[in-house]
Amino acid sequence: MCRILLAEDNENLREVMTDYLTDNGFTVDAVADGMLAWEAFCGNDYRLVLLDVMMPRMNGFEVCRRIRAKEDVPILFLTARVQEQDQLLGYSLGADEYIVKPFSLPVLVAKCRAILERAAGRAMAAEVFTADGLSVDFAKNAVLVDGAAVELQALDMRLLRYFIANRGRVLTREQILDRIWGLEYEGSDRVVDTHIKKLRKALGRCGSHIETVIKEGYRFVP
Repeated sequence: MCRILLAEDNENLREVMTDYLTDNGFTVDAVADGMLAWEAFCGNDYRLVLLDVMMPRMNGFEVCRRIRAKEDVPILFLTARVQEQDQLLGYSLGADEYIVKPFSLPVLVAKCRAILERAAGRAMAAEVFTADGLSVDFAKNAVLVDGAAVELQALDMRLLRYFIANRGRVLTREQILDRIWGLEYEGSDRVVDTHIKKLRKALGRCGSHIETVIKEGYRFVP
């Protein structure tokens, strides 16, 4: 069975969702606040995380930020907040999808299955990536640009993998710092700019796939 984490502070909704998801083949760990969600995530292996935005002790945005610094598990936000800036914030933090309350339970299940299918497709292609002359074999830590080998340090290889795994998504400096340097890093976020400049140079003409998004961050566009 597919094990998922559900964080929702409304008890009635949490119970209804848990029962319906369970009836549709999911194994659900349900918690009532953001801190419990983070603790559960750190101690278990989930294929999907459903997060309410407004929760006690730690809101869904912060839980998402912490999860994204640790893993690339799919995240679906459950929210009554429909403001554009809130949705943009969620996507910038790495959310895969939103569903706005009140919602249909069959639609929720359909969204969960669609997200899992997309994630499975990404995972199948995760070890080897090719696009426009760029070839990356992550299992062998081998990078080719137009057939020529490119030497990357371990940190820059992790950075490239993070970009490719999140291709098309805007990644903020904070997200990149958390994911590559770790939550405990206390230096300047400009180290991100330095390493991206270095990575672009190493990739030659393919370095242009790493776009700068003004006032937001960076995006890998193959």
